[in-house]
Amino acid sequence: MVTTDRALAGRVASFDDPRGIGVVVDSDGNEYPFHCTAILDGTRTIEVGAQVTFMVAAGRLGNWEATAVAIAPESP
Repeated sequence: MVTTDRALAGRVASFDDPRGIGVVVDSDGNEYPFHCTAILDGTRTIEVGAQVTFMVAAGRLGNWEATAVAIAPESP
């Protein structure tokens, strides 16, 4: 089940820099595409394998997409 009211944790599974699109995978294995404009720090690029937090929202064509993608804070 997808919840859109809290941040989820996951990792960047793929990112195509020239196209600016990627996929985030959550801990349950669900995949959510995202566009580089969804990266919060404004860099428009992110490393594959990066641990991230993100929100989920309804996207184009009724698919769920990752939004507010941010590098996860380091664990103490």
